Amino acid sequence: MDSQPQRRGSGVCVATVMNKKTEPVLLVEVTRGEAVESRHFGSAVIADTSGVRWSVGDPEGAVFPRSTSKPVQALALIESGAADRFDVSDEEVALACASHSGAPEHVELVAAWLKRLKLSAGHLCCGTHWPMNEREARLLAGRGETPTPLHNNCSGKHTGFLTTALHLGEPLEEYVARSHPTQRRWMTALEDLADISLSSVPVGIDGCSIPSPAIPLAKLARVYARFANREGIHGVRAAAMARIEQAMCAHPRLVAGEGRLCTRVMMATEGRVLVKVGADGVFAAWIPEIGVGLALKISDGALRASSVAIVGLIRRALGPQHALYAALEPLTWHREVTCRGAPSGVVRLTSALA
Repeated sequence: MDSQPQRRGSGVCVATVMNKKTEPVLLVEVTRGEAVESRHFGSAVIADTSGVRWSVGDPEGAVFPRSTSKPVQALALIESGAADRFDVSDEEVALACASHSGAPEHVELVAAWLKRLKLSAGHLCCGTHWPMNEREARLLAGRGETPTPLHNNCSGKHTGFLTTALHLGEPLEEYVARSHPTQRRWMTALEDLADISLSSVPVGIDGCSIPSPAIPLAKLARVYARFANREGIHGVRAAAMARIEQAMCAHPRLVAGEGRLCTRVMMATEGRVLVKVGADGVFAAWIPEIGVGLALKISDGALRASSVAIVGLIRRALGPQHALYAALEPLTWHREVTCRGAPSGVVRLTSALA
């Protein structure tokens, strides 16, 4: 990849905006030619188990964690004993945490997992969408086929829910309902790890139909600080967190897919940094060797902005002296191209994160 183009001034006084701690700040800008075309504002947090270590923007602003919650949602799969009973592999644990691309490696593994449970794609309540991987979507369409719930990026998570419900003798129908024990379990785990009560927070519905509570961004960072530093966490919870981390590190392609940011960061760092994307501009990560959790939200929901912003946040957490700092530099910006493949612009960090 080319060396990063020189960062331009944004035309906005970032220092002034950053001092307004209750407002999102300019984190990413997009240039076309010599001009700034788009600006993406947001908030970001680095936390340890004691609290916020660094933040920019509005760390107390409520966000829907969306798919960044998947490692938390996978805890019960292991804690309940379901994973042991049904011989759930590390690959399947990684898929339970995944927002996968719908490639054959993802779809076939989920289908085999369901078959082992004597269930089928028809039991999944996640709904259907085309594979997130454009090439796979084109191949599927080219064969005259349409996607099934197996292609949904959340199908692994939902199979994990079904596995747990089956193990505990709970109804498999409408397991996505807020009142279902499957959903109550993971939200209780979220409360424990975030140190928050969800009794009075707004609760929406995620794209895959499960409940999605809105929590402060700093609390989301705290959740993954607890994953990064499990001191004081014991027994089945500690074992479950360790297994989730192990599975994600060992199988980064299953957590997202070819070319996806989560996979690229985990491969570039050889599993020393764990990353989880969420919809609508949310990202979370944790770095076990320094015991921190990270969370960010791009206000307008742009993935092109959140993908470079989370790498900038990871590098800030690591510090310029860390061996991984330089290795992550190529992921801190993204070149836009024309339909003919010629460079047309750059997506890059502002000084708030660079």
